[in-house]
Amino acid sequence: MIMEYLILIASLAGIVFGADYLVSGAVSLARRYRVSDFVIGAAIVGVGTSMPELVVSFMGAVNGNADVAIGNVVGSNIFNVLGILGLTAIFFPVAIEKKNMKFEIPLCIAVSVLLMILAFNFFNGTAATIGRFDGWILLLSFVGFLWYSFARDRKDSNDSTENITDEISPLWLAIVKVVGGLALLIVSCDFFVDNAVLIAKRFGVNDAFISLTLIACGTSLPELAASVAAAVKKNTDMALGNIVGSNIFNITLILGLSSQVMPLTSSGITYIDYIVMIVAAVLVLLIGFVGKINRISGLFMFICFVLYNWYLISNQIV
Repeated sequence: MIMEYLILIASLAGIVFGADYLVSGAVSLARRYRVSDFVIGAAIVGVGTSMPELVVSFMGAVNGNADVAIGNVVGSNIFNVLGILGLTAIFFPVAIEKKNMKFEIPLCIAVSVLLMILAFNFFNGTAATIGRFDGWILLLSFVGFLWYSFARDRKDSNDSTENITDEISPLWLAIVKVVGGLALLIVSCDFFVDNAVLIAKRFGVNDAFISLTLIACGTSLPELAASVAAAVKKNTDMALGNIVGSNIFNITLILGLSSQVMPLTSSGITYIDYIVMIVAAVLVLLIGFVGKINRISGLFMFICFVLYNWYLISNQIV
């Protein structure tokens, strides 16, 4: 049993280091082609740091466990906004540019609502099935998000990609980082999920609770590391882009691909979980009208995250 804990810790370390190499290489490639900070955060860093969620949810679908596939995405999205963004803002207030409130943040809300509609049957209060056709809708949404983000970025003459030549790695090194980081992520996530589920089940915990909490937070560690690192460097625009892009990626591409493996019907994820995910995204938009997520707003968001987890535990999902 001690070995299981050691493997769990080692795999978490592998997730963090793998994501760091992947993001470092991806950002270097993006800088080389002069992509703006928010787009780097949303389309490059956000996608890179969501690789653990992709592997976990995809493997959950392969193994026939829809609770893990869907719960990991819902739990990660809640943790990303309320936990990571809230915690980051407590120490480094996060500015929200008006242009990002016109598309990326509303899209994050829209795909969250779409997921709830696809995954929950409002007429009888039971779980619905996310089928392959639904998955294609999500995948097309992801393609549209990437296309619009890069198309808009090309038209933006106020890029913040000036004077960044010192951050650009040689092309071969950037490619090695991307490939090596992705490989480390995949292997580490596989070990992490297997051992986390095994340990939790020893204590009688079911898959829904495991996916909403332990797995969701564990696979979101790269987002936490990337957002904090960006905030420390005073690049809160990238930190916000990382969270927004990651949440859109989680729903559209991850569940879109997972549903192609097998239709996803999750009985353990309730409408309250979906509502919390949607409200968290709406909260970012509402706070955006003020102009930034200050320390008070960040503290409020983090308290909401703690209360949500208290709700999960107190209602004995275990």
